[in-house]
Amino acid sequence: MSMTRPASPPFTRPVLLLRQAFDLLENVPLPLLQLLFRIAIGVVFFRSGLVKIASWDATVALFASEYNVPLLPPDIAATLAATVELAAPVLLLVGFGARFAAAAMLGMTLVIQTFVYPENWPDHLVWTALLLPIITRGAGPLSLDYLIARRFFGRT
Repeated sequence: MSMTRPASPPFTRPVLLLRQAFDLLENVPLPLLQLLFRIAIGVVFFRSGLVKIASWDATVALFASEYNVPLLPPDIAATLAATVELAAPVLLLVGFGARFAAAAMLGMTLVIQTFVYPENWPDHLVWTALLLPIITRGAGPLSLDYLIARRFFGRT
């Protein structure tokens, strides 16, 4: 009597390869993803800030005519926007006060969504998706926040 192995289903190999691919993806270090989130959203805001300061008169004119930000005079609104767009990304990049920087950027995103470009909600949703992990979980181990918390507060 011969012993033969039962025939394996033809899809076993692809399923095994897919499982191995998922295992590799699950091993991508979270700190790397946290750093990428910070860089990705930071670049979006920083570029916008550079555009604002490149032609300040045009920026203030946009805040006066197209951007309907309530309660604030156009020059103050433009100054606040440019400040957040240039300072917060730098803080995110080094991971210093990252939760506060991300919260400021989220606040700005909500203002843009509500008063300026409500039709751009898909972009604003992506920005929010990148900012919320930073706000809720912090900048991660590849940050000054982490080093400060570890050094001065004994926590990670």
